Amino acid sequence: MLGRMTQSTGPGPEAADLAPEDRKIVTLARSARARNGVPEGAAVRDETGRTYVAGTVALDSLRLSALRTAVAMAVASGATSLEAAAVVSASDVVGDEDRAAVSDLGGPDTPVFLAGPDGAVRSVRPAG
Repeated sequence: MLGRMTQSTGPGPEAADLAPEDRKIVTLARSARARNGVPEGAAVRDETGRTYVAGTVALDSLRLSALRTAVAMAVASGATSLEAAAVVSASDVVGDEDRAAVSDLGGPDTPVFLAGPDGAVRSVRPAG
């Protein structure tokens, strides 16, 4: 599952080029962003195929990106690895700390998809 489009740092794959599992996490991330009215939505898929979905956490005493929240949810639920991650954001990049969290659980080759608010994937790059 990890052999597809994992090394790209340029323009993202077309929707038709995404594996169904990857399209699913992009869609889930987009839904979380829209439903919660937050700047980012994220979803990760663990080694068993389970998905974890989160939005940005912005409390007075706690601030977490959507992706770090999704990774934390996966860890708290017993996931031991990640197959892929997706972020939907108006930003043009996935931050180093976010990619590091994915790499910590899934390894440096785990693909991280970045999509715009419209759900169009703009880039995919390895977590590490």
